[in-house]
Amino acid sequence: MRGKIDLPDVIRRARKARSVLRRCRLCGRGCGADRLSGEVGRCGAGLEVKVAAHLLHFGEEPPLVGTRGSGTIFFSGCPLSCVFCQNYRISQDNLGETITASELAGLMLDLENQGAHNINLVSPTPWVPQIIEALAQARSRGLSLPLVYNTGGYDSLAALKPLEGVVDVYLPDLKYVDDRTALGYSGAADYPAVNKIALKEMFNQVGPLQFDPDGLAARGLLIRHLVLPRNLAETDRVLAWLKAAFGPEVWLSLMAQYFPAHRTAREPDRFPELARPLTPSEYDRAVETAVALGLENVFIQEPASAETYRPDFDSAQVFARTD
Repeated sequence: MRGKIDLPDVIRRARKARSVLRRCRLCGRGCGADRLSGEVGRCGAGLEVKVAAHLLHFGEEPPLVGTRGSGTIFFSGCPLSCVFCQNYRISQDNLGETITASELAGLMLDLENQGAHNINLVSPTPWVPQIIEALAQARSRGLSLPLVYNTGGYDSLAALKPLEGVVDVYLPDLKYVDDRTALGYSGAADYPAVNKIALKEMFNQVGPLQFDPDGLAARGLLIRHLVLPRNLAETDRVLAWLKAAFGPEVWLSLMAQYFPAHRTAREPDRFPELARPLTPSEYDRAVETAVALGLENVFIQEPASAETYRPDFDSAQVFARTD
């Protein structure tokens, strides 16, 4: 585990990472699109970065939100095709605006000026080279906040290796450990294999979650798991693997916010098992599993609170609070 790299190394890293776009392999699909020549990858990403929104987000985990919010940038496009994606308007419909690396650096600086505690990059996998380039520019212009890499967890080593010493906090999903479930709900049978390698690489880079004197996340790995109705994600198996891989001290965010969205809302007859929200008793069983396994550092989400922050990327406000 190494520390942060200096600005000249970030610049060199950006140039080297850009070459990956000649035959893109940033995610587990490794589709090989020549994005430098204008081809678009399976994820919908081309050469120029596409962003749907940037804002102070108060719906993330407490050590990311603090008192002033997490400075969140939502990127368009995603390597996965989750049938229940809450962010499908940007992840799969590709809603967003094309911007330059310099403009992306400007968004980072704007969020810092607004008082954000960190820069939180949501769905960054297809854009790793452009993010490093933008970060180099932002740092040269005074950016000093921790960088959070908020990902679905289908990242290849080609994406993660250039981020060593660049990313401070990794915030990946661990969706499933079963290939058939991953294929049926996210269109990626190899998600479990790719995800396990990615999580271990992230941990090797930054170690367990660490906090600054104010209790804010400063560095480390925090893993998210979304509990699905009827234990369809096999949360018991997920948490057992998590403990075996990283020990009982691993930091976990156990998420209760599932509700039918995207295809599970539009095609309930095709996905009847996912056509209803998670029940409190189902989430309680997931929490009991974490306790029984001896996991020591688990963020628990109140099921009712999940309704407070439901994204609407067709609205300028994105998160219209309902409480």
